[in-house]
Amino acid sequence: MADATDSAASDPSTKMSVLLSLLQFLKPYRLRIGIFLIALVFTAMVTLSVGQGLKLVIDQGFSQQSQDHLNTAIIFILVASGLMALGTYVRFYLISWLGERVSADIRTAVFNHVVNLHPAFFETNRSGDIMSRLTSDTTLLQSIIGSSMSIALRSSISFTGALIMLLITNLKLSLIILLAVPLVLMPILVFGRSVRKLSRESQDSIADVGSYAGEVIQHIKTVQSFTQEQQEKSAFGAEVERAFVVAKRRVSQRAVLIAVVILLVFSALSVMLWVGGSDVINGTMTGGDLGAFIFYAVLMATGVASLSEVYGELQRAVGATERLMELLQADNQILAPQSATLSAADLDPVIELHNLSFRYPSRPEQPALKDFSLRIEKNQIVALVGPSGAGKSTIFDLIQRFYDPQQGRLCFGGTDIRELDPQDLRRQIAVVQQQPTLFTGDVMYNIRYGNPEASDEQVMAAAVAAHADDFIRRLPDGYASDLGEQGVRLSGGQRQRLAIARALLKDPRILLLDEATSALDAESEYRVQLALDKLMKGRTTVIIAHRLATILHADQILVMDAGQPVAQGTHQSLLASCPLYERLAKLQFSSAE
Repeated sequence: MADATDSAASDPSTKMSVLLSLLQFLKPYRLRIGIFLIALVFTAMVTLSVGQGLKLVIDQGFSQQSQDHLNTAIIFILVASGLMALGTYVRFYLISWLGERVSADIRTAVFNHVVNLHPAFFETNRSGDIMSRLTSDTTLLQSIIGSSMSIALRSSISFTGALIMLLITNLKLSLIILLAVPLVLMPILVFGRSVRKLSRESQDSIADVGSYAGEVIQHIKTVQSFTQEQQEKSAFGAEVERAFVVAKRRVSQRAVLIAVVILLVFSALSVMLWVGGSDVINGTMTGGDLGAFIFYAVLMATGVASLSEVYGELQRAVGATERLMELLQADNQILAPQSATLSAADLDPVIELHNLSFRYPSRPEQPALKDFSLRIEKNQIVALVGPSGAGKSTIFDLIQRFYDPQQGRLCFGGTDIRELDPQDLRRQIAVVQQQPTLFTGDVMYNIRYGNPEASDEQVMAAAVAAHADDFIRRLPDGYASDLGEQGVRLSGGQRQRLAIARALLKDPRILLLDEATSALDAESEYRVQLALDKLMKGRTTVIIAHRLATILHADQILVMDAGQPVAQGTHQSLLASCPLYERLAKLQFSSAE
């Protein structure tokens, strides 16, 4: 992976495609960019005119001892300074606005794309790295566009304008400068590739640090429960040091680049001053010409020095843009058909799995399902039973079309789900997970997540049905109580009941229950089970069962092992015909007794 990244970073065509991708986000703001460029050129021209004012001060003010000429020259310089300040204001405001706007657009575009990506993408890409790209990379891009790019353009125009004025002012001295330019540009080109590669590595290492810290903080209770604070401190310190080592190499390369450029620039200036000073002494050049020439030479040298310094920042921008564009261009493997003529809402909630074989992309050597077939009739309750790794959760993933099987078909109402819009399909399904997901926000927001259009009364009715209303009203602010990150302020049973209320509010035609009552105490489990029994009536329901006592009412129980069906029937028939089910039942019911 690293080798591929390095080769891509050094490929000029890749660099060009990255910059072209960035230009797509600049296109909507062509008018502002045009005004910015006009202000930039105007400011550069006014700056160059100051050199002529300096020439007037020396030749007509000082040399001729004329107060009038001196006054005129100073007024000229003051007017030029005022115009320069006005142009700088317009230029700075527009480019800063552009940096903020484009970074916001890129951040939004990347997030919108990532949210629609298939779950397999997140098996091989860490959430911390994605967050780093959305935050630190876009922030870096904002500063680059808002300041560094402006400096680079200004320096380029100043360099070109100063070079033209040098040629007009004195050709001999200009040749000295022109001979020095290739020597100055060479280290920029030589060090530039190395700086860009290190910039990419630096951004990746910073993402690693953020990802590691986020994981530890997310599971802080586990860390403290196992008293691993010291180990995590050491491990995090090592991650930080690795990031620092990469950053140090990048800074070292930039420092060498800047030092070499400054040395070459001022060496050339020294030679030019010696030759020009000799011409003034010999009378072949006026002091005003030399003064103007020095002004333009310094302006040109400053432009080159600024370019060498900003070049490293622009390389960092290319590295950050590469990382963002990788996300933005990531292929989504779960797509809606180009012409979806059928709506899942018009189909019967009948689920059929025909000879499915499936392997997770992150574990291609390990089959999750092998030649698996199952039919779940409308309004039927089917329970999936089996040891861990049997493939029960995989069926839930495939029903929701988080993945497509490598072989076989999965049909909804007799139609292959690949012919349906995934979002349209998922609107027919509600899932209650064993470990429910809650979002930072209040109770009302989390329940309403099942149906954003629901009224407050409907939300409360769903909470009552899920036996959650009592504990919600005991919270400090009732339904407006903030739950904290991932619902950390609630107990496990309370989180589970909120998740059930959310599913109730969605009012689906298919229910997927991953042992939805497992986190509840006996009394709450009894109440919620009554609510679930009522909810399951008139709906197609699939239950992942870890406790057999909760599925005795199921129409069919499917026993699974190693990704294949072992037996199917009712509780009583399986006790008599399936040794695996009989063993599981004996273990659980004898333990319960």
